[in-house]
Amino acid sequence: MTRLATSWLVYRLTGSALLLGIVGFSGQIPTFVFAPFAGVWVDRLDRRRVLVVTQFLAMLQSLALAALTLSRHINIQEIIWLSAFQGLINAFDMPARQAFLVQMVEDKQDLGNAIALNSSMVNLARLVGPSLAGAVIAVSGEGACFLIDGISYIAVIASLLAMRLQAGALKPAVLSMLGQLKEGWAYVSGFAPVRTILLLFAMVSLMGWPFTVLMPIFAGKILHGGPHTLGFLMGAVGIGALVSAISLAVRKTVLGLGRMIPISTACLGVGLILFGMSRVLWLSLLLMLFCGFGMMQQMAASNTIIQTIVEDNKRGRVMSFYAMAFVGMAPFGSLLAGISAHAMGAPLTVMLSGACCLAGAIWFATQVRAIRKLIRPIYVDLGILPAANAVIRDSVGG
Repeated sequence: MTRLATSWLVYRLTGSALLLGIVGFSGQIPTFVFAPFAGVWVDRLDRRRVLVVTQFLAMLQSLALAALTLSRHINIQEIIWLSAFQGLINAFDMPARQAFLVQMVEDKQDLGNAIALNSSMVNLARLVGPSLAGAVIAVSGEGACFLIDGISYIAVIASLLAMRLQAGALKPAVLSMLGQLKEGWAYVSGFAPVRTILLLFAMVSLMGWPFTVLMPIFAGKILHGGPHTLGFLMGAVGIGALVSAISLAVRKTVLGLGRMIPISTACLGVGLILFGMSRVLWLSLLLMLFCGFGMMQQMAASNTIIQTIVEDNKRGRVMSFYAMAFVGMAPFGSLLAGISAHAMGAPLTVMLSGACCLAGAIWFATQVRAIRKLIRPIYVDLGILPAANAVIRDSVGG
């Protein structure tokens, strides 16, 4: 709700595609800058306590946004600063959340299902939230969305405090923060499976995901609608993502996820190209379903494989680089999308983004054979792949 309300508020106040990109940039660039350092802290601290702090700060940010908007004192500068503050919170929240998810799963073979179920809940919110936000904005304005979001954090914090988990022993850090940061970077850059997955993920975050920043333009100028149209478009993305997450949740093994990464990336790319050509609402909604499906399938499959093969004592740092690829690259994509849409229009911008995703899918497909050999022994050690079948089965491609 808040993301849609923020986009619509910026568009209502300014009508500028460039400022939509700038706000998206300001809300995500702190994650790119601070996530690696946050990852070191996540590996050092109790992850649940980190999440309680980040959720409390996020609640304050949403309530501040609500107060300024409801009192009609909000301006574009305040939106940018508050978005940047949320980005700083996310730099710590995302790696802590991803690492904490694994801590809650006792059997690692259930990890893929756990990640998919988590994605299902996220995308159920993605489905309901935009549609609800469109209705709330039409009736009460953007400030009501921000207020609802701020109040909702109380339930999140209460849930975290109510959990009863077996406390993992925190090992004292031997290296300095800079040393641990270098160790994490060496692991990510030197291990081909993680490196290759994150490179594609970063490219999709840079060129593919920022299409959402331009949705107010498509809803208002291209499809001649209003906040309800924007809610329908984002709701369609949520439906596609939810279907994708459910399909992953019913999987019984991580085997076979590797081949889904290039397939889902290609699905996103083709969907964006055709969406940029569409001028009809029903066709645009149908294409958003495919985009949402491909986007979620690529993200969840990448997350599951990385979480399965990564060493636990480096998990926080690896997931911080995942956060950089996911959220950290998006601000540059948002800024690029805003500048490009300002210069040559939103439809052509989205079509070029789709072409880049399609090219990335083709590149990744050429790398699968090389990285499956490196992942195979890890799956054997984890018991995911029987040793007797290790020679003849594809660890990544299934």
